[in-house]
Amino acid sequence: MAISGFVAFTWMRPPPHVTSPNICASRSEARESSNPVVLRPMRTHFSRPAFFEGARDVAPMLIGIVPFGIVCGIGAITAGASPIAALAMSMIMFSGAAQIIAVQLLAAGAPFAVILLSCLVVSLRLVMYSAAMAPYLRPLDHRWRALLSFVLTDQAFAGTLQRFQRSDDLRANASYFLGSGALLWVIWQLATIAGILAGQVIPASWQLEFVVPLCFIAVLVPLLRDRVSILVFTVAAIAVIALDAMPLRLSMVCGGLLGIAAGIVGDKVAGKRG
Repeated sequence: MAISGFVAFTWMRPPPHVTSPNICASRSEARESSNPVVLRPMRTHFSRPAFFEGARDVAPMLIGIVPFGIVCGIGAITAGASPIAALAMSMIMFSGAAQIIAVQLLAAGAPFAVILLSCLVVSLRLVMYSAAMAPYLRPLDHRWRALLSFVLTDQAFAGTLQRFQRSDDLRANASYFLGSGALLWVIWQLATIAGILAGQVIPASWQLEFVVPLCFIAVLVPLLRDRVSILVFTVAAIAVIALDAMPLRLSMVCGGLLGIAAGIVGDKVAGKRG
């Protein structure tokens, strides 16, 4: 979700009156300058070649994005959302995992506060992504950082961070990031629209309410590659089942938080043994 990314991007901004090496169009230019100057947010210009380069590099990842978006669209319709509401949720949230969580809780009749909290919890990884990218984007002004935080996804983060680490051109890097995220956003909306249309015409006898859980299983199983990930899944699943009697569907929120705690403890134990 955009809120999670923007929090870290904004929090990592430089103070407006701190002296620092000159930050121009690139960090290499800053190294060449020996005179400290006042560090101010940079209003960078758009680079069209870098924008399309980012879109081109992220294109192979669309193979996995399209089916996921279709499932989200179908799930929203089968959960009782109107087509307009389903599309609005997709355009504003732009987060597959959070949208699936929201659809599941919406179908279960959970209150809005619980849905919002659950989506924020599952999107906490974006804060870590933003914190990792913030040092490279500090000179940008708030408008650029707000825009980039909105299009921050797992796929955009993976490719863009690698470019940041090998290139000093801030203008090109920001445009590359925007190109990657913009293409992902457009394709995601088209896939969601396809799912919304499919959800309206597919007969109810097809039992499409199972599509979203099956999609979650397909995403989850490849992630269970070590003991810590298995521990996280086991603790979260047991907690959700054991706390099912909690009001307001809070069992899912508590299960997610306990799973995160188990992962932190598991990582520390594994680190000490290693």
